[in-house]
Amino acid sequence: MRFWTTIGLILVLSVVGLTYEIAAGRVLAPFFGTSLVTWTSVIATVLAGFSLGNALGGFAAERPRRVAMRQVRRALLATAVLMALSPTVLAALYAMGARGTGGMALTVIAAFFPASVLISYPSPFLAKLAVEARPGREGSSLGLVLAAGSVGAIAGAILAGFVTLPLVGSAATFAACGAAALLCVPVLRDRAPHDGGAPEPVTLAALGPPALLVAANLTGGPVCQYESGLSCIDVVQRGGTVTLQSDRVTQAAERLAPGDAAPELVLSYTRWLWSRMDRDLGPAAEVLFVGGGGYTLPTRLLAERPEARAVAVEIDPLVTKVVRANLPAAGATIARSGFDAAGDAAGDAEGDAEAAGRLGIFHADGRVYINETGRRFDAAVMDAFSSDSVPAHLATRETYARLREIVDGPVYVNLIDRPDGRLARGLHAILREVWPHVEAVQGPVGRSGRANILLAAAPAPLALLSDLPEGYGPIAITPGRAFTDDRGWVGHR
Repeated sequence: MRFWTTIGLILVLSVVGLTYEIAAGRVLAPFFGTSLVTWTSVIATVLAGFSLGNALGGFAAERPRRVAMRQVRRALLATAVLMALSPTVLAALYAMGARGTGGMALTVIAAFFPASVLISYPSPFLAKLAVEARPGREGSSLGLVLAAGSVGAIAGAILAGFVTLPLVGSAATFAACGAAALLCVPVLRDRAPHDGGAPEPVTLAALGPPALLVAANLTGGPVCQYESGLSCIDVVQRGGTVTLQSDRVTQAAERLAPGDAAPELVLSYTRWLWSRMDRDLGPAAEVLFVGGGGYTLPTRLLAERPEARAVAVEIDPLVTKVVRANLPAAGATIARSGFDAAGDAAGDAEGDAEAAGRLGIFHADGRVYINETGRRFDAAVMDAFSSDSVPAHLATRETYARLREIVDGPVYVNLIDRPDGRLARGLHAILREVWPHVEAVQGPVGRSGRANILLAAAPAPLALLSDLPEGYGPIAITPGRAFTDDRGWVGHR
């Protein structure tokens, strides 16, 4: 093989390997959430596969060239099939009952380890061909081999994060990885065969079955109805209720009721939050919502208080788009009162924003907005989720200390955790440090053993609520360690 052909193959396989790794973390979220624990499992598993594949490929590279070439081709054919089928394997294991951290780890290994081994299997043989192709220039040849691997890894990360996952989704990304591995097989031809005889041709019979399996993987459809690099969203309509789910976790719901009256709040935790807001806030309150979700609480606020204003910070524009298309009341509110608040981040366009509408929508990370905004608010609602957990960087002492600087009144927090769980204890400890008055309530415990735990913190005493949603009641939370930017929440285990 020509030197630059070999370098090109190394580059392509590195692109495929890193694209596959990032897609693995994304496709895992609808089943096991996304957290430090899940990403650690994916990265460790894929890197372990790369290591074993390189080791085994090194032994193969020492065999006669025709034999090594045949084994590398077979590895790539198997890689194509395994990569394309990874989402199917993941879904099957989840359906069979894989749960918890142990189930997640075993599923990650079964779904992603084999393909990770095989995608790196050709690398030692290709490196050997590259070095042998330029006698006397072994040092520069090896340097270019290593550089091609690094550049390919960079390109794969960019391709997955900015192109394939946002534009075509995870299922198509896995199929594309398999197709790329398959297309490398015909290129593996030894133009100067050793050990006698002509190089083995790559036949349609060899490529056909893997190609059909890769194509068939796409017929199963996407992992979810709407997908971006950040969210995997499904909209479910049952009877008169439409529900928005992200990574299979219910984020919002609406009754499909006609009329312009204030929309009914379907989810019980939103009813508690609204009861608290309705009791605590004045008629012209300006409220910050970190986490747009289904925009149901901003919709209720603006419907009940004609003079109130809201800013909703939602990291994923796709969420807003799906809400506008599927949740009637929230969609109508966004269409009627919503405006792009990006220019208002530093408080430099407040007059224009007010003229444009009452619901400012800022598509950005909530922590970035909190850090950079120059506006002040009467209250804040922290309801941002990544799958079934609060993002770690929004659950730190530094985040809430900054909120205390920009929010004059109460701060309301929604989280999902086990009763008196580590997340609840850590956030409760933060609020107790920053505000003098904190209350906590808990909703019904679900089959997962977790419940909505709602916290309210304020500079002044909070009035008692006379009516709580069914199954909700005050709780005492054990003192815990406050999370910080340096040592924070790592996710549910």
